[in-house]
Amino acid sequence: MKYFISLILIMLSACDSSTSISEITEPTTQQSSDDAQILASLKFPSSPARSGRAVLRQAHAENIYNAEAVIPPQCYTKHDGEYNPCMTCHQSYDYRSRPNTMSDGGLQHVYAFSDLGTHNHWQNLFEDRRPRIAKISDQAVIDYIYTDNYSPLIEQLKSTADWQGPIPEIKNLHLGAAAFDEHGMAKDGSHWVAFNYKPLPSTFWPTNGSSDDVMIRLPAKFRQTSCKNKDYSRDTYLANLGILEAAIKDLSRISVPAIDENAFCEDLNQDGKLSVISEIIRPTHYVGQAGDEAVTVMLYPIHTEFLHSVRYVGISKDGDIGLPPRMKELRYMNKFAFFPPTHLVSQYGNENQEKIEGLLPQFINRGDKGTDNSFGWMLLGFIEDQQGQLRMQSEEENLFCMGCHTTIGSTIDQTFAFARKLDGAPGWSYINLKGMPDAPYVNAANTKNDSEGEIAHYLKTVGGGNEFRENDEIRERFFHADGSLNVAAINGLDVYQLITPSLRRALDLNKAYMTIVADQDFIHGRDANLQPVRNVYSEIDPESTPVLPGDKKVQWDIRLRWPNSSLNSVETALPLSAK
Repeated sequence: MKYFISLILIMLSACDSSTSISEITEPTTQQSSDDAQILASLKFPSSPARSGRAVLRQAHAENIYNAEAVIPPQCYTKHDGEYNPCMTCHQSYDYRSRPNTMSDGGLQHVYAFSDLGTHNHWQNLFEDRRPRIAKISDQAVIDYIYTDNYSPLIEQLKSTADWQGPIPEIKNLHLGAAAFDEHGMAKDGSHWVAFNYKPLPSTFWPTNGSSDDVMIRLPAKFRQTSCKNKDYSRDTYLANLGILEAAIKDLSRISVPAIDENAFCEDLNQDGKLSVISEIIRPTHYVGQAGDEAVTVMLYPIHTEFLHSVRYVGISKDGDIGLPPRMKELRYMNKFAFFPPTHLVSQYGNENQEKIEGLLPQFINRGDKGTDNSFGWMLLGFIEDQQGQLRMQSEEENLFCMGCHTTIGSTIDQTFAFARKLDGAPGWSYINLKGMPDAPYVNAANTKNDSEGEIAHYLKTVGGGNEFRENDEIRERFFHADGSLNVAAINGLDVYQLITPSLRRALDLNKAYMTIVADQDFIHGRDANLQPVRNVYSEIDPESTPVLPGDKKVQWDIRLRWPNSSLNSVETALPLSAK
C-alpha cells in the first residue's frame, strides 16, 4: 500500500470540500510568474473535508529499532570544518545562572555518541523521493491539506471509553487564527492561549517543510480572582500570563493587554494604586488564587500545559503560505511535577554522567498519558496513519521527541517556543510572521555585529537554509555563488519573507512528506527532503570523523532581543542556590 495516500488524494482532487486556510500572514502583493501559473491551475475547496478515524493505539513493539532516537538526524550533519549546525540545541551558560545546567556546548565540536548512536538510523534522509513526488498531482496536495484530521481525533478520544490520557481540545483549532480572539484566547472557553513567536531555526521554518502553532494553558487558580470570590477573571489570567513571560525570559517588567488591577487586588505596576494598567513589574508571586505560587525564573508552574500542532505547508487561494487545516502531528506537554532549581542541578548531573558512560536513554512510557521525561513533563504525541488520520505515536515514535525536550542545553524548562514569543502585549495573538522583524538573539550585542538578525546569523553560521545545507531555494535567494551570505538580499526582509518557500517548493515538500506517511516509517525519519541528502554521515567513526574546530563554537540564546522595546533588559539571574 505504499502509494495508498497518493491514490486517495488523486480521488479527492475532484471534490470541492475543504476550508479556507488559516494564514500565517496577510496576502502578499506580488506573485512570481511561476506562482501565478500554479495558482491558476488549482481549485481551492470552500468548506472543510473531514478525515475518518484511525486505529488509535499502536500495537506494542517487541523490539526497538533505534534506542537512540533521541539523537535527531541533524546531529549527523557534515560540517566541513566550517559550518556549525549544532548551536541551536547545544549551549553552555554560566554555571547555575539558569535552571538548565546541562552545559553541553562542547557537543558543537565533538561527536559524543554511544556505540549504538554512531550509526545513523535515519535512513529516510537517503531515499530518493523524486519519482514518487512526480506521481502526486498539485491538486491532490491541496485537497489533502485542506482536510480536518484534528476534530475527528478529539471526537474519538471523547468516545473511547477506556481512554486515560488528556483530551487536548480547542474548538476549530484546525482553522488556526479563527479559533482565537484578538489576545490569543481560545473562543471556546477552554482557556488555551495562542501566542505569536519566531519559529526556531530551522526545522520549523515553512521553507523546510512544516508550519506550526503553539498554545499554552495555566491551571485554574491562575485564572481566578482573589478579591471577592474565586470566579474566573480574564484580567487575572492575562496578568499571570504576563508574569510568567517575564519569569521565563528573566525580564524585570513586561507589557500586557490592558488589565484592571482591581480584579486581583495587587499593584502590579507599583504606582501606588489599583487601576487599569498596560505594564507590570515582575513580582515575587503570581496573583489571584495563584498568589501562593512563587515566581521562579525560567521555570513554569506545576500543571502548565502546552499544545503544539505541526502542519503541512499551507497555500491560500491568494498564494500566501500559511497553516492548513491538516496536521502532521499534534504534540501535548503537561508539567505534572515541579522540581526546584537545586533539585534540577542534580538531575542534569546524572544525565551528564550517563552520557559520559555511554548509557542508552531510558524513559518511562505511561500509556495514554504519554512519556515521562524525568524532569517533570509528560509528553504525548499523535501522528498520521496511512490514511492521514491522527493516531497515537508508538513508544519508539514518541522517543523521537524526548531528546529535544529533555537534556539539551539551550532550552528553558525543556521548551522552545514560549521564550521566543514577541515581548509583551503584541505577542498575545495567533502566530503571524508578516511584519515580524528578524530580531537578534539575546546577548548578540556581545558579538561583532549586534544588529545582525538571528536568521541572518543562522544562515551564515550554518552555511545554508537548514542544518543539512540542502535547501537549494534558500541558497539561490540569499547566498552568493561562493557560498557566502548575500547580506544585501536579506536586508529589510521580515521573517515571513525570509523563511517561507515558493509555491512550487511548498507543494513538493508536502508531497515528500506524504510519501513518508504512506510508508508509515517515521522511525526512519520525518524530514521532507526532496532528494537524497549529501551533507550527512551514514556512520560516525569516533576515531576518524572530523570534528568542528573549537573556534567555530557559537554562543547563542534561545531568547530574542526584540527591537523598539524598552522591556528587553534581561536580568542577571541570581545564583540558583539563593532562590
